[in-house]
Amino acid sequence: MDLEFGKSLDTSKKNSWRTSLLLAYQSLGVVYGDLSTSPLYVYKSTFAEDIQHSETNEEIFGVLSFVFWTLTLVPLFKYVFVVLRADDNGEGGTFALYSLICRHARVSLLPNRQVADEALSTYKLEHHPEKKSSSGVKLYLEKHKVLHTALLILVLLGTCMVIGDGVLTPAISVFSAVSGLELSMSKEHHQYAVIPITCFILVCLFALQHYGTHRVGFFFAPIVLTWLLCISSLGIYNIIYWNPHVYQALSPYYMFKFLKKTRKGGWMSLGGILLCITGSEAMFADLGHFSYSAIQTAFTFLVYPALILAYMGQAAYLSQHHHTSYQISFYVSVPESVRWPVLIIAILASVVGSQAIISGTFSIINQSQSLSCFPRVKVIHTSDKIHGQIYIPEINWVLMILCIAVTIGFRDTKHMGNASGLAVMTVMLVTTCLTSLVIILCWHKPPIVALFFLLFFGSIELLYFSASLTKFTEGAWLPILLALFLMTIMFVWHYATIKKYEFDLHNKVSLEWLLALGPSLGIARVPGIGLVFTDLTSGIPANFSRFVTNLPAFHRVLVFVCVKSVPVPFVPPAERYLVGRVGPAAHRSYRCIVRYGYRDVHQDVDSFESELVSKLADFIHYDWHRSQHSPHSEEDVSHSNESTSECRLAVIGTVAFSGTPAYEIEESVQPASVSIGFSTVESVTDVIEMEPVHAVERRVRFAIDDDSESDMRTNMELQLREELQDLLAAQEAGTAFILGHSHVRAKQGSSVFKRLAINFGYNFLRRNCRGPDVALKVPPVSLLEVGMVYVV
Repeated sequence: MDLEFGKSLDTSKKNSWRTSLLLAYQSLGVVYGDLSTSPLYVYKSTFAEDIQHSETNEEIFGVLSFVFWTLTLVPLFKYVFVVLRADDNGEGGTFALYSLICRHARVSLLPNRQVADEALSTYKLEHHPEKKSSSGVKLYLEKHKVLHTALLILVLLGTCMVIGDGVLTPAISVFSAVSGLELSMSKEHHQYAVIPITCFILVCLFALQHYGTHRVGFFFAPIVLTWLLCISSLGIYNIIYWNPHVYQALSPYYMFKFLKKTRKGGWMSLGGILLCITGSEAMFADLGHFSYSAIQTAFTFLVYPALILAYMGQAAYLSQHHHTSYQISFYVSVPESVRWPVLIIAILASVVGSQAIISGTFSIINQSQSLSCFPRVKVIHTSDKIHGQIYIPEINWVLMILCIAVTIGFRDTKHMGNASGLAVMTVMLVTTCLTSLVIILCWHKPPIVALFFLLFFGSIELLYFSASLTKFTEGAWLPILLALFLMTIMFVWHYATIKKYEFDLHNKVSLEWLLALGPSLGIARVPGIGLVFTDLTSGIPANFSRFVTNLPAFHRVLVFVCVKSVPVPFVPPAERYLVGRVGPAAHRSYRCIVRYGYRDVHQDVDSFESELVSKLADFIHYDWHRSQHSPHSEEDVSHSNESTSECRLAVIGTVAFSGTPAYEIEESVQPASVSIGFSTVESVTDVIEMEPVHAVERRVRFAIDDDSESDMRTNMELQLREELQDLLAAQEAGTAFILGHSHVRAKQGSSVFKRLAINFGYNFLRRNCRGPDVALKVPPVSLLEVGMVYVV
């Protein structure tokens, strides 16, 4: 038996290694396209203006030393060995770090938080006895509300720079690849050929986005693998043929020698050197598509050595060829006999790298939208099989126009490199700051460890960042301008969304008002299901009271639906729906809270409607059977007839009823024990708004009287059947979607900035972006909009 166990363990280890190697191969096309094409433009950007390549070779060896240590310290040590471990249930990126911090410290600005959210299986908390120092940092963050806003602004800054990189990377990658034509044609012809060819490739690239990457994705990994083998082979050839002693330049001594000779010019040239790590952030951002071991293996054993050999080979060639600075480029070190094949592979690799950053831009905008930090846009899922592959038409065409504008406007690698470098370094600084907080709050390490991480990597990145800022007038202004514009949009949208929620919270109607509505007041119940969409998780929204006031009727089955985001990447389908009653069972009113993570795919309206009815039916089954098997619990006896407050919500899983469910009635059980096939039931005893409280579990002893049991069971089964028949009849009569059509206005006496942000900024975005009905894909024939004026 031990032998069989040992064999099965060896087999599982082999399979895991095979899977890891396969994922490592696939990650080449998605993660490393941008990083692997950086040798096309690093040396050209570095020697563009600030320093000159001299006969002593001190400049070229100094640049090589900087490139080597930058690649070693930032992508290898920082990302591969530290940052990749700060994953959120396997997901990476700026929002993953923010999500982790929000779960371990109450710094989130997201509305409608609930205790039930903390019961999600993906809401992982590392339970560890907190030290005084770490709890002090946590308490300080939680105490000062201004730090919550500062943290959100930091996250939005990183997000905006990623979007800015989505504009700049395709332009500089494709332009640098196509610029290899300069060695094959005259200067007059070259300057008129490169720009049109680059623009044509970019237009084709963006025009093909709506097909999705899954159709051509299997070509991506072979292209990048071929490119990496190509540049490493060229590197080895150039090292052996031109300067076998170039490895000596890897010593840090050459960095100091370089800075000592070049002084200010050398410091300013760091803005070009930092381009060698563009695309490093993709290792973390795309972590969810692969695994930690796969990305670590691919970078450590293939990408990193190939890039080092490529840079060493170029340096070896240039150390023997002292041309003028404008002739320094990747293609001069390529032997003429293979220049055309290398040019074609380079163009293909640059397209793959551009595709990766474009897909990443779509993904981060979708995450921003789900966390109420970006106006609503149309999201199309291009693959039914591969999760996370999306296409956003509006963003796609805006990116294309901006990419072409950058290409035509800048016309050279120098300005594009300055712009791209600043965007990349800002994202890395944001990641360093957020990871430092994760080290303290989530990993519970001493603050000195986080401080060391922040100072060590932060100082390196600040050095490069300061060099990029000096290029403000030479292209670096573009990402700053884009970031300011995008941050204004995102912050205004988020601020107005929070203010609208607070208005709804303070103006919600009591349950007694709803239960008092009836024929005596001239209110009629019409056939059908009414889905009232609201951001509230308790209480009756003001838009419904306005609806009933103007149209004295509402549907026989009424469901208050709250579609909300929680700070986790994914919510398992079995835990997505929280369902409960609003009032007594005879009122046929329910509350349904639908929870999505920031990377979840939202359902279309048809599947949502049918699944919602299915969950209601499951909840009705559960609720009546729970009452039936706990008749001597005072709380449960009154549960179905309660009229003064909302009842508990239950997590309704994916397991449906088939016939009569079986029960195991124990002498002493917790509420979750009678779950009749559901994954989790009654994970919260009360629904709260904004302020979290601790849920209290109770123990119930069941004592069932045999004489009265059959009569009560018959009565309950009749009521159960009647309620299910009402639900089925209402579904057949049709479903109406009741949404608020809001106009937001700033209060009298508000500041000028608030009036500009709310009255003009937010309302302009609301009128010109997708409405909630389009985002939910509600058919116009089923839509009922209720006009609401929000004074915030």
